[in-house]
Amino acid sequence: MGNNTWADIDPMPVSGRQDHEAPSAVAVHGWRYHHIGIPTKTPRPGERYLAGLKMYVSGFESSPYGIQWMRFDADSRFPEMIKSVPHVAFEVDNLEAALGGKEILIPPNCPSEGVKVAMIIDNGAPVELLEFQTDVKLASK
Repeated sequence: MGNNTWADIDPMPVSGRQDHEAPSAVAVHGWRYHHIGIPTKTPRPGERYLAGLKMYVSGFESSPYGIQWMRFDADSRFPEMIKSVPHVAFEVDNLEAALGGKEILIPPNCPSEGVKVAMIIDNGAPVELLEFQTDVKLASK
């Protein structure tokens, strides 16, 4: 068994997305990758404390790949899934439309000026959706 390659493993059925194809969130719906959030219990350099959310964040501003580390206070009100399972985040043009038919973990809210967010569950994993107000985007340029 030590010399097996990927070719030796039974291939997955050829239905749905192929290896070279973008996921439908990107290819069909036009969602744009924003970041990946990784929960941690270990303090990290450069953490910022978000008192209203009872969590620490780090890495987002400096990561060329959009990696954000998240460390939560014991009494943070986030669902356990957010505190323990990494999530991927996508920017969407219309949050309400993007939520249609999805299992909602955290309903739409405005954590900061000019941004609306919600969390959904897809195949047992959390996914964050963000909508940025166009006028706020233009004002920051």
